[in-house]
Amino acid sequence: MSLILIADDDELLAALVQYKLEAAGHRVIVAENGAVALTAVEQDRPDLVVLDAMMPVLTGFEVLARLKGDPTTTALPVIMLTARRSQDDVVAALRGGAADYLTKPFIPEELLVRVETALAQSRMGNLSSKRG
Repeated sequence: MSLILIADDDELLAALVQYKLEAAGHRVIVAENGAVALTAVEQDRPDLVVLDAMMPVLTGFEVLARLKGDPTTTALPVIMLTARRSQDDVVAALRGGAADYLTKPFIPEELLVRVETALAQSRMGNLSSKRG
């Protein structure tokens, strides 16, 4: 069971994602803006973040940059889940360290598969770094 942070200012969408992830056995915390998301990462140390790009206070891209720029959170997998679908946005997020990028509207089951894949890859990376 993993702890997953959902950072999205759309309450209904966040509730849908929370329901889907909890039904799959994960624990979930929700942040309604970028600043709250960074505080939650610091306090709760989630295993993965599902991050919207367009949020108040700090955008998802700003949150991603801060997470990847901090040695304590650089390995934290981040999946961008956003309505922004331009090639520039997708490429910027992936180059900025996002593990995956999914556009809204989305298929909840697809998000779950992507979350499970990112968590598995993160676990494998953690195992390799402990061996080395």
